[in-house]
Amino acid sequence: MPRSRNTEGAICMSMAMAGFSASDALSKSVIAYMNAGEIMFLRGLFTSILVYLIAWKLGALRPWRVMLKPVIALRIACEIIAAVTYITALGMMPIANASAILQSLPLVVTFGAALFFKEPVGWRRWLAILVGLAGVMIIIRPGPEGFTAAALLCVASVASTAGRDLATRGISRDIPSLMITTVTAVSVAIFGALMIPFLGGWEPVSVTSLSHLLLASVLVLVGYQSVILAMRTGEISFVAPFRYTSLIFSSLLGFVFFAEVPDFWTLVGAAIVIASGLYTFYREAKRHVPPVAQESAPRSPV
Repeated sequence: MPRSRNTEGAICMSMAMAGFSASDALSKSVIAYMNAGEIMFLRGLFTSILVYLIAWKLGALRPWRVMLKPVIALRIACEIIAAVTYITALGMMPIANASAILQSLPLVVTFGAALFFKEPVGWRRWLAILVGLAGVMIIIRPGPEGFTAAALLCVASVASTAGRDLATRGISRDIPSLMITTVTAVSVAIFGALMIPFLGGWEPVSVTSLSHLLLASVLVLVGYQSVILAMRTGEISFVAPFRYTSLIFSSLLGFVFFAEVPDFWTLVGAAIVIASGLYTFYREAKRHVPPVAQESAPRSPV
Protein backbone atom coordinates (compact mmCIF):
# COMPACT_ATOMS: atom_id res chain seq x y z
CA MET A 1 0.00 0.00 0.00
CA PRO A 2 1.57 3.31 -1.10
CA ARG A 3 2.33 5.83 1.62
CA SER A 4 0.64 9.23 1.60
CA ARG A 5 2.74 12.38 1.19
CA ASN A 6 2.02 13.31 4.80
CA THR A 7 3.32 9.93 5.98
CA GLU A 8 6.46 10.35 3.89
CA GLY A 9 6.92 13.86 5.29
CA ALA A 10 6.50 12.59 8.85
CA ILE A 11 9.11 9.86 8.24
CA CYS A 12 11.56 12.41 6.83
CA MET A 13 11.03 14.73 9.80
CA SER A 14 11.55 11.88 12.26
CA MET A 15 14.72 10.88 10.40
CA ALA A 16 15.96 14.46 10.67
CA MET A 17 15.38 14.55 14.41
CA ALA A 18 17.12 11.18 14.79
CA GLY A 19 20.10 12.57 12.89
CA PHE A 20 20.30 15.73 14.99
CA SER A 21 19.93 13.78 18.24
CA ALA A 22 22.63 11.28 17.25
CA SER A 23 24.92 14.17 16.28
CA ASP A 24 24.41 15.71 19.73
CA ALA A 25 25.17 12.39 21.40
CA LEU A 26 28.38 11.99 19.39
CA SER A 27 29.49 15.51 20.34
CA LYS A 28 28.70 14.80 23.98
CA SER A 29 30.77 11.62 23.82
CA VAL A 30 33.98 13.59 23.15
CA ILE A 31 33.42 16.60 25.43
CA ALA A 32 35.37 14.85 28.22
CA TYR A 33 38.47 14.60 26.01
CA MET A 34 38.58 18.01 24.34
CA ASN A 35 37.25 21.51 24.95
CA ALA A 36 34.28 23.15 23.24
CA GLY A 37 36.52 25.21 20.96
CA GLU A 38 38.26 22.11 19.65
CA ILE A 39 34.94 20.37 19.04
CA MET A 40 33.56 23.42 17.22
CA PHE A 41 36.69 23.64 15.08
CA LEU A 42 36.82 19.99 14.04
CA ARG A 43 33.09 19.52 13.57
CA GLY A 44 32.85 22.87 11.79
CA LEU A 45 35.79 21.95 9.56
CA PHE A 46 34.22 18.67 8.51
CA THR A 47 30.85 20.33 7.96
CA SER A 48 32.44 23.14 5.94
CA ILE A 49 34.16 20.69 3.59
CA LEU A 50 31.03 18.61 3.09
CA VAL A 51 28.70 21.57 2.54
CA TYR A 52 31.18 23.32 0.26
CA LEU A 53 31.45 20.26 -1.96
CA ILE A 54 27.67 19.92 -2.12
CA ALA A 55 27.22 23.64 -2.87
CA TRP A 56 29.91 23.48 -5.56
CA LYS A 57 28.30 20.43 -7.14
CA LEU A 58 24.88 22.09 -7.20
CA GLY A 59 26.18 25.46 -8.40
CA ALA A 60 25.09 27.23 -5.21
CA LEU A 61 28.38 29.02 -4.54
CA ARG A 62 28.46 32.80 -4.83
CA PRO A 63 31.23 35.42 -4.45
CA TRP A 64 32.10 35.67 -0.75
CA ARG A 65 31.49 39.43 -0.75
CA VAL A 66 27.73 38.84 -0.95
CA MET A 67 28.02 37.61 2.64
CA LEU A 68 29.20 41.03 3.88
CA LYS A 69 25.75 42.11 4.99
CA PRO A 70 24.71 42.98 8.56
CA VAL A 71 21.83 40.48 8.67
CA ILE A 72 24.15 37.63 7.62
CA ALA A 73 26.76 38.72 10.16
CA LEU A 74 24.02 38.68 12.81
CA ARG A 75 22.95 35.18 11.78
CA ILE A 76 26.53 33.93 11.96
CA ALA A 77 27.06 35.53 15.38
CA CYS A 78 23.90 33.91 16.71
CA GLU A 79 24.98 30.53 15.29
CA ILE A 80 28.37 30.77 16.96
CA ILE A 81 26.89 31.69 20.35
CA ALA A 82 24.34 28.89 20.03
CA ALA A 83 27.06 26.35 19.20
CA VAL A 84 29.35 27.40 22.08
CA THR A 85 26.62 27.39 24.69
CA TYR A 86 24.94 24.17 23.58
CA ILE A 87 28.12 22.11 23.25
CA THR A 88 29.26 23.33 26.67
CA ALA A 89 25.86 22.57 28.18
CA LEU A 90 25.91 19.03 26.76
CA GLY A 91 29.01 18.34 28.81
CA MET A 92 27.31 19.50 32.01
CA MET A 93 23.80 18.03 31.87
CA PRO A 94 21.91 14.96 30.56
CA ILE A 95 21.26 15.09 26.82
CA ALA A 96 17.52 14.51 27.37
CA ASN A 97 17.32 17.60 29.63
CA ALA A 98 19.14 19.74 27.07
CA SER A 99 16.87 18.43 24.32
CA ALA A 100 13.77 19.10 26.42
CA ILE A 101 14.76 22.74 26.91
CA LEU A 102 15.51 23.02 23.19
CA GLN A 103 11.91 22.01 22.42
CA SER A 104 10.87 25.53 23.46
CA LEU A 105 12.56 26.96 20.34
CA PRO A 106 9.36 27.25 18.22
CA LEU A 107 7.68 29.13 21.08
CA VAL A 108 10.61 31.55 21.41
CA VAL A 109 10.66 32.09 17.64
CA THR A 110 6.92 32.86 17.67
CA PHE A 111 7.55 35.39 20.43
CA GLY A 112 10.41 36.95 18.43
CA ALA A 113 8.34 37.09 15.24
CA ALA A 114 5.62 38.99 17.09
CA LEU A 115 8.14 41.32 18.73
CA PHE A 116 10.38 42.13 15.76
CA PHE A 117 8.22 41.42 12.69
CA LYS A 118 4.86 42.45 14.18
CA GLU A 119 3.32 39.15 13.14
CA PRO A 120 -0.17 38.63 14.59
CA VAL A 121 -0.20 36.47 17.72
CA GLY A 122 -3.54 36.07 19.46
CA TRP A 123 -4.08 35.70 23.17
CA ARG A 124 -4.29 31.91 22.87
CA ARG A 125 -0.81 31.63 21.39
CA TRP A 126 0.55 34.14 23.90
CA LEU A 127 -0.87 31.92 26.63
CA ALA A 128 0.71 28.86 24.99
CA ILE A 129 4.09 30.64 24.97
CA LEU A 130 3.80 31.49 28.68
CA VAL A 131 2.76 27.93 29.54
CA GLY A 132 5.64 26.55 27.47
CA LEU A 133 8.14 28.78 29.25
CA ALA A 134 6.68 27.59 32.56
CA GLY A 135 7.42 24.06 31.35
CA VAL A 136 11.04 25.08 30.76
CA MET A 137 11.22 26.37 34.33
CA ILE A 138 9.96 23.00 35.58
CA ILE A 139 12.75 21.27 33.63
CA ILE A 140 15.39 23.67 34.95
CA ARG A 141 14.05 23.80 38.53
CA PRO A 142 16.40 26.45 39.95
CA GLY A 143 17.49 25.59 43.47
CA PRO A 144 18.16 27.85 46.47
CA GLU A 145 21.31 29.18 44.78
CA GLY A 146 19.50 29.99 41.53
CA PHE A 147 19.94 28.67 38.02
CA THR A 148 22.70 26.21 37.27
CA ALA A 149 25.34 27.16 34.73
CA ALA A 150 24.24 24.30 32.45
CA ALA A 151 20.64 25.49 32.46
CA LEU A 152 21.62 29.08 31.70
CA LEU A 153 23.85 27.92 28.85
CA CYS A 154 21.05 25.85 27.36
CA VAL A 155 18.57 28.74 27.62
CA ALA A 156 21.15 31.03 26.00
CA SER A 157 21.49 28.51 23.17
CA VAL A 158 17.72 28.53 22.61
CA ALA A 159 17.67 32.34 22.51
CA SER A 160 20.63 32.47 20.10
CA THR A 161 19.15 29.80 17.83
CA ALA A 162 15.88 31.74 17.73
CA GLY A 163 17.85 34.85 16.81
CA ARG A 164 19.53 32.91 14.02
CA ASP A 165 16.19 31.73 12.62
CA LEU A 166 14.68 35.20 12.78
CA ALA A 167 17.75 36.75 11.12
CA THR A 168 17.48 34.19 8.33
CA ARG A 169 14.14 35.67 7.33
CA GLY A 170 15.84 38.97 6.52
CA ILE A 171 18.33 37.44 4.07
CA SER A 172 17.63 37.91 0.37
CA ARG A 173 16.27 34.84 -1.38
CA ASP A 174 18.81 35.46 -4.14
CA ILE A 175 21.48 34.00 -1.84
CA PRO A 176 21.26 30.17 -1.89
CA SER A 177 20.74 28.48 1.44
CA LEU A 178 23.75 26.24 0.84
CA MET A 179 25.96 29.31 0.46
CA ILE A 180 24.71 30.67 3.78
CA THR A 181 25.28 27.31 5.43
CA THR A 182 28.81 27.10 4.01
CA VAL A 183 29.78 30.53 5.30
CA THR A 184 28.22 29.79 8.68
CA ALA A 185 30.05 26.47 9.04
CA VAL A 186 33.38 28.09 8.11
CA SER A 187 32.76 30.90 10.61
CA VAL A 188 31.96 28.42 13.41
CA ALA A 189 35.14 26.47 12.64
CA ILE A 190 37.30 29.62 12.67
CA PHE A 191 35.78 30.86 15.93
CA GLY A 192 36.28 27.45 17.50
CA ALA A 193 39.96 27.50 16.51
CA LEU A 194 40.37 30.96 18.05
CA MET A 195 38.81 29.75 21.32
CA ILE A 196 41.12 26.76 21.78
CA PRO A 197 44.03 28.65 23.47
CA PHE A 198 41.63 30.23 25.96
CA LEU A 199 40.01 26.91 26.88
CA GLY A 200 43.13 25.00 27.83
CA GLY A 201 44.87 24.57 24.50
CA TRP A 202 44.85 21.78 21.94
CA GLU A 203 44.25 18.30 23.29
CA PRO A 204 45.44 15.22 21.40
CA VAL A 205 42.59 13.80 19.32
CA SER A 206 42.12 10.05 19.18
CA VAL A 207 40.94 8.24 16.08
CA THR A 208 37.71 7.41 17.91
CA SER A 209 36.97 11.04 18.82
CA LEU A 210 37.79 12.18 15.30
CA SER A 211 35.48 9.58 13.80
CA HIS A 212 32.71 10.61 16.19
CA LEU A 213 32.95 14.25 15.09
CA LEU A 214 33.10 13.32 11.41
CA LEU A 215 29.99 11.17 11.76
CA ALA A 216 28.30 13.99 13.73
CA SER A 217 28.93 16.37 10.82
CA VAL A 218 27.47 13.90 8.32
CA LEU A 219 24.40 13.36 10.51
CA VAL A 220 23.80 17.11 10.78
CA LEU A 221 23.75 17.38 6.99
CA VAL A 222 21.43 14.38 6.76
CA GLY A 223 19.18 16.15 9.27
CA TYR A 224 19.13 19.38 7.28
CA GLN A 225 18.28 17.59 4.05
CA SER A 226 15.58 15.48 5.72
CA VAL A 227 13.93 18.60 7.18
CA ILE A 228 13.82 20.18 3.72
CA LEU A 229 12.32 17.02 2.21
CA ALA A 230 9.78 16.79 5.03
CA MET A 231 8.58 20.38 4.61
CA ARG A 232 8.34 20.01 0.84
CA THR A 233 6.61 16.63 0.92
CA GLY A 234 3.81 16.79 3.50
CA GLU A 235 1.50 19.43 4.88
CA ILE A 236 3.41 21.63 7.32
CA SER A 237 0.67 21.45 9.95
CA PHE A 238 0.91 17.64 9.87
CA VAL A 239 4.67 17.28 9.56
CA ALA A 240 5.95 19.98 11.94
CA PRO A 241 4.84 18.30 15.21
CA PHE A 242 7.07 15.33 14.42
CA ARG A 243 10.00 17.58 15.33
CA TYR A 244 9.28 16.63 18.92
CA THR A 245 10.39 13.05 18.26
CA SER A 246 13.88 14.43 18.93
CA LEU A 247 13.13 14.21 22.65
CA ILE A 248 12.39 10.49 22.30
CA PHE A 249 15.62 9.88 20.39
CA SER A 250 17.67 11.97 22.82
CA SER A 251 16.24 10.16 25.83
CA LEU A 252 16.99 6.75 24.30
CA LEU A 253 20.54 7.74 23.34
CA GLY A 254 21.15 9.24 26.76
CA PHE A 255 19.95 6.07 28.47
CA VAL A 256 21.83 3.61 26.23
CA PHE A 257 25.17 5.41 25.93
CA PHE A 258 25.38 7.63 29.02
CA ALA A 259 23.13 5.79 31.51
CA GLU A 260 21.04 8.97 31.86
CA VAL A 261 17.42 8.64 32.94
CA PRO A 262 15.16 11.73 32.84
CA ASP A 263 13.52 12.33 36.20
CA PHE A 264 9.80 12.81 36.73
CA TRP A 265 9.80 16.62 36.66
CA THR A 266 11.88 16.74 33.50
CA LEU A 267 9.28 14.57 31.79
CA VAL A 268 6.47 16.76 33.15
CA GLY A 269 8.16 19.94 31.96
CA ALA A 270 8.92 18.43 28.55
CA ALA A 271 5.29 17.34 28.17
CA ILE A 272 4.12 20.89 28.93
CA VAL A 273 6.58 22.41 26.44
CA ILE A 274 5.59 19.95 23.71
CA ALA A 275 1.87 20.43 24.33
CA SER A 276 2.31 24.21 24.12
CA GLY A 277 4.29 23.86 20.90
CA LEU A 278 1.72 21.56 19.34
CA TYR A 279 -1.03 24.02 20.20
CA THR A 280 1.00 26.85 18.64
CA PHE A 281 1.39 24.82 15.44
CA TYR A 282 -2.35 24.17 15.44
CA ARG A 283 -3.24 27.85 15.85
CA GLU A 284 -0.78 28.91 13.13
CA ALA A 285 -2.26 26.37 10.73
CA LYS A 286 -5.81 27.44 11.58
CA ARG A 287 -5.07 31.15 11.11
CA HIS A 288 -3.08 30.49 7.91
CA VAL A 289 -0.29 32.82 9.04
CA PRO A 290 3.32 32.40 7.87
CA PRO A 291 4.52 29.36 9.88
CA VAL A 292 7.57 30.96 11.51
CA ALA A 293 7.55 28.58 14.45
CA GLN A 294 7.01 25.60 12.19
CA GLU A 295 10.16 26.45 10.25
CA SER A 296 12.30 26.42 13.40
CA ALA A 297 13.53 22.96 14.17
CA PRO A 298 14.32 22.21 17.82
CA ARG A 299 17.77 20.95 17.05
CA SER A 300 21.34 21.59 17.91
CA PRO A 301 23.29 24.30 16.10
CA VAL A 302 25.87 23.63 13.37
